[in-house]
Amino acid sequence: MRSGVYPQSLLDALAGAPDAPAFEHGSRVLTRAELLDLVGRFRGGLRAAGLGRGSGLGVSTAVTPDAFALHLAALTLGCRVLGLRPGLSATQLPAALAGLDALVIDHTTDTPDLRTAAGEVQFLCLGPDLLGGYEEPVATGDPADVALLILTSGSTGTPKRAALTYGALTTQWSWNPETWTAPAIRLAEAFRRFLLFGTLSSAVMQEFLGLCLCSGGTAVIPQGLPDFPSVIEDLRITASMLTVPRLHHVLDTLRTKEVDLGTLRALIVSGSPLAPHRLTEAYQRIGPAIHQAYGQTEVGLLALLTPTDVAAHPETIRSVGKPYPAVTLEIRDPQHNPVPAGTSGEIWVRAAYQTVGYWDDPGQTGEILQDGWLRTRDLGRLDENGYLYLTGRARDVVIVNAIIHYAGAIEQALASHPDVDQAYVVGAPDERTGEAAHAFVVPVRGRVPDLAELRARVAAELGAAAVPATIAVRESVPVAPSGKPDKRALLTELPRQ
Repeated sequence: MRSGVYPQSLLDALAGAPDAPAFEHGSRVLTRAELLDLVGRFRGGLRAAGLGRGSGLGVSTAVTPDAFALHLAALTLGCRVLGLRPGLSATQLPAALAGLDALVIDHTTDTPDLRTAAGEVQFLCLGPDLLGGYEEPVATGDPADVALLILTSGSTGTPKRAALTYGALTTQWSWNPETWTAPAIRLAEAFRRFLLFGTLSSAVMQEFLGLCLCSGGTAVIPQGLPDFPSVIEDLRITASMLTVPRLHHVLDTLRTKEVDLGTLRALIVSGSPLAPHRLTEAYQRIGPAIHQAYGQTEVGLLALLTPTDVAAHPETIRSVGKPYPAVTLEIRDPQHNPVPAGTSGEIWVRAAYQTVGYWDDPGQTGEILQDGWLRTRDLGRLDENGYLYLTGRARDVVIVNAIIHYAGAIEQALASHPDVDQAYVVGAPDERTGEAAHAFVVPVRGRVPDLAELRARVAAELGAAAVPATIAVRESVPVAPSGKPDKRALLTELPRQ
């Protein structure tokens, strides 16, 4: 008897069109029936390895149809699944792997650091040896049990493990076609050929992979690292997701190279703030496929800015769109009281599919969850039409002479200069002021920003005390494994006092 619990809705969608392609990986095309067969055989293999309801299973593999089938198999058994993304350091791995019963690897991920960090955890290799006797893939997880542990970016240190229950994920918007609202239906129609790359551990990639497969689309996995933007033309991609640094690369390429992006219907940009002038350029060079998404590991998609929004209200190009249906969002002051439209404050959200907290970390959980609401620790404001504008991170501050300055506000002031393409601000200890702000700017190609003008712009918008102690011009900024600009790496470039 089918329970209806996560991920049963996807299993049902796959069974409903058995001959349609689910994955295309190079020359290999896997139908939905073949994917379900793999899920059933991996389910038998995992059970033979002693795994079942409540077992902690880590997965560290390349992006392949087999790896996704393994994920689904573990979830049908009621396991607690943790996806490991590439790039975790030897010091981050032990905390990420703590409490696991088994770890699935492949030839691309089997490293000494991983084996050392895993300790006595049982190792399983993705491949024929893990395929057991076929068991019908039916979801059997308990709604109260944790289904997924999603690692946060680790931008503030060791990544935390956001816990999402089977019950919460059963209500997740993208995996449930019967609950799709008009915005979801419009997005789903664009996901005929979804470019899948990077890592299956990404919460946002899983979110939109579910949208693709539940809507009858095909997940297309490139051979090797995708060459953007040419991969879109070569594989006839209709939908993809990009981080902001990768979009910058795409736009830079399109200035000098013609690429046919005519198949593209939805390009979703997320992960970090995107400057309005870059979004404008994206519309000019790529067209109305561009969507800007705002979300968090702990809950998924929170707001979406669509081409329709920008066409109807051009000023919203500075926003991240309206809160997504099923998401309740409030802007609150430091005392946690809601503030009126137009007033900046911290963004609080509530959704049925949000995290129940950080695994084995009640202290951090208590900081972000209060009375059913989730603190994003992001700052923003809502306009009178309900569009959300981000203004910074609540914890991304520089305290100069005991006065708090938000890095995001300084970055926006710098990036508003016509000669500046990107701006990033970090804080560092200072003997005279306690902390000092240091800025790094990437200029518009062919231009040289006048540093005095940049300082004057910050002073005019935010006051003289917010002017960075130093401003460095560089061709690009380092990117962390999460795909976000790496501010920790920028800190190491500052001169020691």
